[in-house]
Amino acid sequence: MIKVLGLALYGPLAASTRYRLGQYVLGMAKQGIDLQIHSLLGDDYLRWRFGGDPPSVTAQLHAGLSRFTDLWHQHDYQVLMLYCELFPLMPGWMERALLRKPYIYDFDDAFYLKYRNGRLGIARPLLGRKFDTILEGAAAVTGGNHVLADYARHHNVNTHYLPTVVDIERYLPKPASRGGQIFTVGWIGSPSTAPYLNELVAPLSEIGLEGPVRFVVIGGNAPIIPNVTIVEADWNENTEVDVINSFDVGVMPLPDEDWARGKCAFKLIQYMACAVPVIASPVGANKDVVSDECGLLAATSKEWADALRTLRDQPKRRVEMGVAGRERVVQSYSLHNNLPLLASVIHQVAGSA
Repeated sequence: MIKVLGLALYGPLAASTRYRLGQYVLGMAKQGIDLQIHSLLGDDYLRWRFGGDPPSVTAQLHAGLSRFTDLWHQHDYQVLMLYCELFPLMPGWMERALLRKPYIYDFDDAFYLKYRNGRLGIARPLLGRKFDTILEGAAAVTGGNHVLADYARHHNVNTHYLPTVVDIERYLPKPASRGGQIFTVGWIGSPSTAPYLNELVAPLSEIGLEGPVRFVVIGGNAPIIPNVTIVEADWNENTEVDVINSFDVGVMPLPDEDWARGKCAFKLIQYMACAVPVIASPVGANKDVVSDECGLLAATSKEWADALRTLRDQPKRRVEMGVAGRERVVQSYSLHNNLPLLASVIHQVAGSA
């Protein structure tokens, strides 16, 4: 049995931890791999970040000490799997020095931009190349989309495209849950990505003048949209699939920016797994995931309104696109098909070590 220490940045409340690491644990055991996941920042930190009470200083110190304890015991493992970074604000050369075993670097966002612009851009002189350094030191890299994988290959030739995927035995279509008298558009995400919904205010308001429209937002705050009934729901793992199945259409608006191009189109994969047709901005991985058979791409407010109107008025086409989307996920974005790819990378790194 190959023992792998998964070093996640966040606890299981974060989708990245659940889908990039957590969902692989049981399947890996059948592949002769014991994947154990240890997080730096637990779920209390995420609750604070998204609007709850701040974690105590004591809790944060304990988190740091726990990570150093994990690193102290890394000799018990053959391979390490690092998601994002060991510690925020720690230079890349220092993280490489702390990782004393061959490691796989996994990422599903454009983390290499983290210390180059935005509020953390002030750290660019010290940390601007942090992730490049970590990529260069990895025994292998797994990138969640082609934009990320192409970037990584400039720093590490042993880079593998590994999309963020779903368990198709859990994400099951329930067509009877949709197709009511109110056209229901849905979105799932987090408070950090909810601002992207502002792009939908004008097109949704426009079609809301033509007939009843419900906009369901899971995991974030919706903007005010005239003529549209807004339903906001907290994310809940137990009800997530049922709520997605209530959508007539699933949406994923994105701005055409560097950070957004690093997104892995995971929302679309979740919708499509439930046989929900999709509309998305033609940005980054969205263009890879959405085919003409399973959804529509929309770049402008007019294109969004036209796409929403098309799928509202053609229920048969919605069904056909949903079926095609489900098949696309089964073939290309399912845990069943992608687990062997990650297992192969782990075996390769363990063997070379």
